[in-house]
Amino acid sequence: MITFTAPTIANIENNDLRQQLQQIIDLKTKPLGALGRLETLALQLGMIQGTLTPNITQPQIRVFAADHGLTKHGTSAYPSAVTAQMVYNFLQGGAAINVLARQHNIELKVVDAGVDADFASSPFKDHPQLLDYKVRHGSRDALTEPAMTEQECLAALENGMNVVKDMVGNLLIVGEMGIGNTSAASLLLARLGNVAIADCIGRGTGLDDAGLQHKTDILTQVLARHSEVQAPFDILAALGGLEIAMMAGALIQAASERRILLIDGFIASSALLAAERLAPGVAQYAIFAHHSVEPGHAHLLKLLNAEPLLNMGMRLGEGSGAALAYPLLQSACAIINEMASFSEAGISEQNN
Repeated sequence: MITFTAPTIANIENNDLRQQLQQIIDLKTKPLGALGRLETLALQLGMIQGTLTPNITQPQIRVFAADHGLTKHGTSAYPSAVTAQMVYNFLQGGAAINVLARQHNIELKVVDAGVDADFASSPFKDHPQLLDYKVRHGSRDALTEPAMTEQECLAALENGMNVVKDMVGNLLIVGEMGIGNTSAASLLLARLGNVAIADCIGRGTGLDDAGLQHKTDILTQVLARHSEVQAPFDILAALGGLEIAMMAGALIQAASERRILLIDGFIASSALLAAERLAPGVAQYAIFAHHSVEPGHAHLLKLLNAEPLLNMGMRLGEGSGAALAYPLLQSACAIINEMASFSEAGISEQNN
């Protein structure tokens, strides 16, 4: 039996640091709490980085792409070929995440975790934004066998960790592209979070009512097929996807290096839940960008005790919601580092 050994995840809690950060924030030239969640965000960033002067350097987006064998059962409104087509779109700079990454000066690279296409023989084979960590050409059909063998799941986790080991900067956004990955995320939420599968499933890429019912029926059968699987690693292998496993590995490694994890929507949160189950403590390093309209995301946020920064009615994935929220983190750092205190500005403080 294969086991996954996670790196050490440091506990960020430090009462002295928390009190010092809070005092710095409270003494800024404003009424107590007047900047609302920007203040709590600044404190959270300081706790994650273990410093009174949090900052963000060279933020990174890694979009993990893979196909899913389960899609042969009609669980998605789009064909699997769209995964590779969207990778080409990313590499040509035409996707939403490209636009937002350019706007906010975040470096973007695409990770081939398991796309059912051969990029090595394509015009993009030497593209500087394409990272080849392919484990296999798409996951297996989870209705008939585990989505990944133990060895494939371990390889995906370790590849995700290696992606981060080679990465500069101190903030990571994990995005994804994979037709069928809302099914994998729903299955992981149902089993890891003990949530009824019907409450985990949304329309994904745009299923109609009949398609949604069919998706629910198929995923119910998948869970029954793997009813004996209970350990987190085994659940990830049986029900997950190559890109989700690789994202989980990336999040685990990033947390072990005290990087900030800016978490996107439903798929990214499912990867974080898997990472937290495999390496308790990872979620301490997470800041949740937005509330996806995918129904399962609300359950994931509750499980992870998370309060997202934005609610924009988004469900695109790719890391787009996280990129949109990124400037709020910049503002939080600027406030704690650059805003004057009452004494510095020569302003009288509030009467006690």
